[in-house]
Amino acid sequence: MLKNKGHSSKKDNLAVNAVALQDHILHDLQLRNLLVADHSKTQVQKKENKSLKRDTKAIIDTGLKKTTQCPKLEDSEKEYVLDPKPPPLTLAQKLGLIGPPPPPLSSDEWEKVKQRSLLQGDSVQPCPICKEEFELRPQVLLSCSHVFHKACLQAFEKFTNKKTCPLCRKNQYQTRVIHDGARLFRIKCVTRIQAYWRGYVVRKWYRNLRKTVPPTDAKLRKKFFEKKFTEISHRILCSYNTNIEELFAEIDQCLAINRSVLQQLEEKCGHEITEEEWEKIQVQNETSACFEDPCLGARGSHFSSNFLL
Repeated sequence: MLKNKGHSSKKDNLAVNAVALQDHILHDLQLRNLLVADHSKTQVQKKENKSLKRDTKAIIDTGLKKTTQCPKLEDSEKEYVLDPKPPPLTLAQKLGLIGPPPPPLSSDEWEKVKQRSLLQGDSVQPCPICKEEFELRPQVLLSCSHVFHKACLQAFEKFTNKKTCPLCRKNQYQTRVIHDGARLFRIKCVTRIQAYWRGYVVRKWYRNLRKTVPPTDAKLRKKFFEKKFTEISHRILCSYNTNIEELFAEIDQCLAINRSVLQQLEEKCGHEITEEEWEKIQVQNETSACFEDPCLGARGSHFSSNFLL
């Protein structure tokens, strides 16, 4: 009888252990509909939903303005843990068949995990799931120091129906929301804007330098001075009045004046000079020559007076 009782107790323990292990496996695979422990919870949730439906009351709109409280602005750079409470122990963990889950990490431990992730450069590299940069989207750090997009990790858990790291396959990891990728993306954008602005300033300065300082190369120097010469000639042409009609009008006016002068000369000196007039001209020339010659003296003056008489 004692042997039969001991044998039956061993069978009972094996059955309990088997059920506990099966429940742990189902819990690990997150198959909630097949868990033994969650069947009572579903019934309680159904009762609570029915009681909530009974307690609901109709809301009457009175038309009065309601004072709405402004939501408190949360710090966008604040880091927080997504699952602060550890998961409940399964039956296998309570019986000691499987080790309990690790306790929640402290702030110092999370800081060490973050430093390890920074040394690996996970935030600089793209997300391992979607292969895109983190930019300003929510970022999640796992307790195994791997980094993913929050939406990508949730989609991966929903697709695989497991809570395992996509890279190292660690089970029951802890998650923490961080903003290292957003910070690095802002720094990258700022440096890119500064680089573009510096390039624009330098290019502008170099263009002004090329306009004022001649280059050392012979071909470029020749082109530089040709360009300068064309600019100077263009300025000179622009400074003058290039109205062709006014120029032609001035030419016509000058021609008319010259023609009038020539006509006056033709009227006064139009007839031919006679021999008597030529003799008078010659005598006037001789008298002028005698006045100018000092050797003639009084004879010259007497001759000139007799000639005048």
